[in-house]
Amino acid sequence: MKVAVDLGTNAAGEPAELDLEELLSTRLLVQGNSGSGKSHLLRRLLEQSAPFVQQAIVDPEGDFVSFADRFGHLVVDADRTPNELQRIAQRIREHRASVVLNLEGLDAEVQMSCAAAFLNGLFDAEHAYWFPMLIAVDEAQLFAPAIAGEVSDEARKLSLGAMTNLMCRGRKRGLAGIVATQRLAKLAKNVAAEASNFLMGRTFLDIDMARAADLLGMDRRQAERFRDLEPGHFVALGPALSRRPVAIRIGSVETRGRTGRPSLMALPELAQADMRDLIFASAEDEAFTPPPPREPAAPRVSTHELLGRVAAGREKPVAAPEDEDSRSEDERRLIVEEIFAEMLADPDAAFRPVPVLFQDFLTHCRLKRLRGAETDMAAFRRRLSLARAGVTEDVADESWQAVIAASDALPEDMQGVFLMLARAARDGADCPTDEALARAYGSHSPSRGRFLLGFMAERGLVKVEQDFKGNRVVTILPTGWRLVQRGKPVKVDEARARRAARLTTKV
Repeated sequence: MKVAVDLGTNAAGEPAELDLEELLSTRLLVQGNSGSGKSHLLRRLLEQSAPFVQQAIVDPEGDFVSFADRFGHLVVDADRTPNELQRIAQRIREHRASVVLNLEGLDAEVQMSCAAAFLNGLFDAEHAYWFPMLIAVDEAQLFAPAIAGEVSDEARKLSLGAMTNLMCRGRKRGLAGIVATQRLAKLAKNVAAEASNFLMGRTFLDIDMARAADLLGMDRRQAERFRDLEPGHFVALGPALSRRPVAIRIGSVETRGRTGRPSLMALPELAQADMRDLIFASAEDEAFTPPPPREPAAPRVSTHELLGRVAAGREKPVAAPEDEDSRSEDERRLIVEEIFAEMLADPDAAFRPVPVLFQDFLTHCRLKRLRGAETDMAAFRRRLSLARAGVTEDVADESWQAVIAASDALPEDMQGVFLMLARAARDGADCPTDEALARAYGSHSPSRGRFLLGFMAERGLVKVEQDFKGNRVVTILPTGWRLVQRGKPVKVDEARARRAARLTTKV
């Protein structure tokens, strides 16, 4: 089916059209300095072709998410793991859905990794799903840089390889690349050289004008015309556009991006004194809506203060046994929970041996005149694990009971760490850091936290992945709860975990 996409008008006022079917075989390169109208051109082209062909837009600034409301495009946010993005890309090809990959707010290196995983997913689709598809990449110099920049070599190689596959080998898979860049000198030559259609906008640097003139087959003296182009005006050449260079003016668009061409607006009419009061107003003078009241957090108890409480308790007379018998089971349970809270409030408690903590627990019980709370070491370890996770044994939630049952597959000293992870996932909190995991285990070494995650993964209790932002994603497999650690990428020490699992099995 032959479809002519209306881009606008030429110098004679006649319609400037693009042969969509030819574009699918020959690809397109758009070049122009910032403010020349590249995004406007892409928007016009994609709007006019949306009813006829499947589209995928790699959007680094979130300008094309408005296509979702007008043309039904799906917005794919990049806050996902690489496997998730690849699976989404393959389903996109299978079901022929038009999408916008929104990379807004991500660092350049993360954007490159996200785009690489997404494009590779489209490229690696099965042969039965090689339907025609336009792939528009705005600011392509970010994803296919000509030279190495501040990003890592790994991210650059992945992104450049995906872009090269799109432009060099994508035609046989039905993928037609449309790349837009501010400068041809910033774009990798292997990517730019595969385009047969060109739309060149306003350019000022001599090297960029000369290269644009060479691509269009123009004389070097004619390269000066690129400086005189107005925003939204381009010189077109290619089998899908025109056999000779022709100037065109891009028409209007139906949708708008989040960012646009800045325009002047009047400044506020305020006296200098009034403006000074607004700028230098103190925080007390501003309107403030107090947040809803919260329960006061329990103050952290230092080791010195805790020892002082123990010494003060020893001086108190011991009550008669009849006073202990008058307490109900609920009251006794609350007292036990308070004892564990006081013990764990000590910053050094996480690094003390369990037998020492057990003796402290018995001492607290005597101070509280709670003789019936004495228990054996195994039961104390269990209670200590639950206390470190911030839960009690009488939780009625079925999902949490499943987590507690699954923790039995771990050694007693690891159960508290697993329950802490599950508690954070259930409450929607961030994933604990390596230091926090090691601390809950009773170690100062962050590598111990990575070892614990690997050991749990070997036992089939958790699944550990990493997304493009460097965040660790941990899934609690018994319930499907998910939590993310923000920050530095962390890898699980799988080799050590396997060795530990084999040693535990032998024992």
